[in-house]
Amino acid sequence: MSETASKGQDFESTLSSATTEVAEFDNDRRGFVDKLQYVLHQNPALVPLIVLVMSLGIFAVLVGNKFFSPFALTLILQQVQIVGVLAAAQSLIILTAGIDLSVGAIAVLCSVIMGQVTFRYGVPAAISIPIGLAAGTAIGAASGWLVARVKLPPFIVTLGMWQIVLAANYIYSANETIRSQDIEAQAPLLQFFGTKLKYAGASFTFGVIFMVLLFVLLTYVLRHTAWGRHVYAVGDDPEAAELAGVNVKGTIISVYAVVGLICGFAAWVMIGRFGSVSPSATTGVIGNIQSITAVVIGGISLFGGRGSILGALFGALIVGVFELGLRMYGADPQWTFLLIGVLIIGATTVDQWIRKAAA
Repeated sequence: MSETASKGQDFESTLSSATTEVAEFDNDRRGFVDKLQYVLHQNPALVPLIVLVMSLGIFAVLVGNKFFSPFALTLILQQVQIVGVLAAAQSLIILTAGIDLSVGAIAVLCSVIMGQVTFRYGVPAAISIPIGLAAGTAIGAASGWLVARVKLPPFIVTLGMWQIVLAANYIYSANETIRSQDIEAQAPLLQFFGTKLKYAGASFTFGVIFMVLLFVLLTYVLRHTAWGRHVYAVGDDPEAAELAGVNVKGTIISVYAVVGLICGFAAWVMIGRFGSVSPSATTGVIGNIQSITAVVIGGISLFGGRGSILGALFGALIVGVFELGLRMYGADPQWTFLLIGVLIIGATTVDQWIRKAAA
């Protein structure tokens, strides 16, 4: 008995003198490259912000002080307001590891619905605008249902929806353009987002203000609401998200519905920007690619689950800076496409490199 007690006392004395330090397997002696990789992984919008600042600096040297004039800088904002709103919508889809090839076409169809309901049926613009917004939401929800419930790939669903919406756009409108003068005289509310505010040489439109507020709102929603966390979780690992209690199918459908609603607002912004309502607006064809371009350059991962929606705004601004800067410099417009192509490939490469930090 005494021998057993002696062994117990020896064990306790040994235990009390043992070290209490926790084993660490992470090497704190990271190199500069590893630390940079980690910082960029934690702040995905930092890369496009750096590229944006560098672009402004380069064109300031090439073009001169006139590039930094209030008029030139606000002109960039006016030029990217439609693409910016569509990029905000596209960001939500890509965060869920999907892609939407129909956002531009939905925006054009919603603008046609707003215009045709007003002028063909004599409905006040205050009612036709919500009808257009509801139409965009319904189209988005239909795409989300096909992706979530029928399990079709987002690329196939939205590619087919793009063709369907474009065809419906021309059929419903009979390829009729509603002139700016008619809208201004009979339904000025349709041109609301084209209203300009001028201050100290700068010229803003309500469309630009709406674009900025939209990004601020979505940033808050994605960071500070359960829905926003579910969007990231579904994009990162839908199986794990479902095991954690997330309604994956419901989240996907809601994301596509919200995207359709945002496309409806993009339609309203588009009417304000162009003044008229045209079923053949180029946004229906190239708006999809432009929005994806802004998102990719903005550092949002095409694999889903990672990225800051503010990066999409920076990506749209980068494209606007290159377009205006090269035009003011007198360069061939084709250089814009070349440089943007390089940025797309470079952004994807950087994303792959940053993702290694998570591993």
